[in-house]
Amino acid sequence: MANKEDVKFGTDGWRGIIADTYTFNNVKRVALATAKVFKNHPKIDNGIIIGYDTRFQGRQFAETVASVIASEGIKTMITDTFVTTPAVSLLSRDLGCALGVMITASHNPYEYNGYKLKDEFGGSMSIEEIAKIEHELGSISNVEVKESFASLVERGAIEYFDGRGYYLKYISERIDIDKIKSANLKVIYDAMYGAGQDLIGNFIEVKQLHGEVNPSFGGGAPEPVRKNLDEICNDMKSGSYDIGIVTDGDADRIAIIEGNGEFLDAQKTFALLLKYLFEKKKLGGKVVRGFSTSELIKKFCDKYGIELVTVPIGFKHISKIMITDDVLIGAEESGGIGIKGHLPERDGVYNGLLYLEMLAEYGKSISELKNELNDEFGEYFYQRNDVHTTEEKKIAALEKCKRLKAGDEVGGKRILEIDPLDGFKLKFENGWVIVRASGTEPLLRIYCETSGVDETAEVLSKTIKFLGI
Repeated sequence: MANKEDVKFGTDGWRGIIADTYTFNNVKRVALATAKVFKNHPKIDNGIIIGYDTRFQGRQFAETVASVIASEGIKTMITDTFVTTPAVSLLSRDLGCALGVMITASHNPYEYNGYKLKDEFGGSMSIEEIAKIEHELGSISNVEVKESFASLVERGAIEYFDGRGYYLKYISERIDIDKIKSANLKVIYDAMYGAGQDLIGNFIEVKQLHGEVNPSFGGGAPEPVRKNLDEICNDMKSGSYDIGIVTDGDADRIAIIEGNGEFLDAQKTFALLLKYLFEKKKLGGKVVRGFSTSELIKKFCDKYGIELVTVPIGFKHISKIMITDDVLIGAEESGGIGIKGHLPERDGVYNGLLYLEMLAEYGKSISELKNELNDEFGEYFYQRNDVHTTEEKKIAALEKCKRLKAGDEVGGKRILEIDPLDGFKLKFENGWVIVRASGTEPLLRIYCETSGVDETAEVLSKTIKFLGI
């Protein structure tokens, strides 16, 4: 019998290993629980939109979800091909849906798939609504769908929707494509075999890497972090390119490569977009940042009198504020960025095009813009290590952190203050370390920032040693 514990929702939905916990029956259970929770939603007559990315059996899992929801008498729409997660968010909002469901495991390794929920505003589903779905799951074991997907489509209970076409038209009306074209930028785009493939190339000429469907993602994970990006970095170094853009599996996260082939960390990626929106676009509003983002953002906001809000890790916390407040930009350290006037949601393709618009507007290279930031606010060097460990060692490490106090020494640094907003943030004179347990995997995430690249690596290494993991 299926167990509720088979399905565990983390900071961004449910993810599981295909054929282990991510089975067709568990997907049907989650879909039925979703239908039961949302059947009385004020917008349920407008239906539920379902999308999927390029992962293994993504379309089949999406069709399964659609069949379960349609069998409950709910209007159901499914995209006619793979789409990005932000496209499903956009459709959920613009079509007036009760919610959107996206079949994706985002940047996880190829053996995973998942189930993301997007609310009626196009943002991350609230913790409260997800808790209701988890509660409903407890009373659902095996789910039988009496009518086939094909039959439900034939009688109009499930409708196809051109999600890709709608998204492209929307983007074309919000990004200055003509300005980008006139700048004659040389661009490489790495789609990481994900749902973003061909989208940027729809607007401008690009050299595209990994722009085909490959559910094994070349044997790795479609995550835009430096260790996965040797090919694009080497291509940038060997050619005369202005920028490299990378999106993850479902194209909500972004990474930027400088013209010299250097990886621009996500903290600087966030900071440069903030600078552009404030300085050139003259936009106002709060800045909302995840707990593990750079002090560079705080310095920028302090200097220019911008209100800064810090929230726990997980874009859903940022999304919640973007829905209710006047927010200029919201971002997390992993390359997820939400922009005013678009969605309360991350969007790698939109942000990549915004980067091109920024370069066209400034007429400067990324390196020049980054150096201007460094001259104005000082240099910051950030690094994150995800350390796989045993459950026992993880618990012991967290207990060690609980016992720490101001004045203690960790990583060769004296602690000035401890912030427990999400995990443990140990603040030092010229930097900080965060120790935090993953919500979905057996690991500890260790984040560190100081004013020196070697210093950051050293503090990180010493902290991991101190924790005994």
